[in-house]
Amino acid sequence: MFNRKKQPPIKSLLSAGCRMLGNFQFVDGLRLDGSVQGDILGLPDAPSILVIAESAEVVGSVTADHIIINGKVRGPVHARHMLELQPKARITGDVTYKLLEMHKGASVDGKLCPMASGVMPGQIEEKPTLKLAAKNH
Repeated sequence: MFNRKKQPPIKSLLSAGCRMLGNFQFVDGLRLDGSVQGDILGLPDAPSILVIAESAEVVGSVTADHIIINGKVRGPVHARHMLELQPKARITGDVTYKLLEMHKGASVDGKLCPMASGVMPGQIEEKPTLKLAAKNH
């Protein structure tokens, strides 16, 4: 309906009061209410959604297909498809996204970098060959 893909289910939770040190990889969905010091990666083999709640804090890079942030992130954020920044979102780092929804009150201290046709940072975008047509009268 309305040409929207169904979101994957949120199967993992790091609750408030929990603290994790180290990198974290996940599939499907992850809700973060605690804190993580390390990188968070939604594996690219399947659709992924990451929800960083108001009470959550991440120090490290964050990568997933769909990312919803209402907490704090200190590090780069890479949304392969959609990034939603809710009113209490605080990001210190560069942000890469295909689609962006930013609510009043959200803040980003870094560069906003829209992706051109799904190219992630560090990848080389292949540009189409330019062909010029000569007019023959």
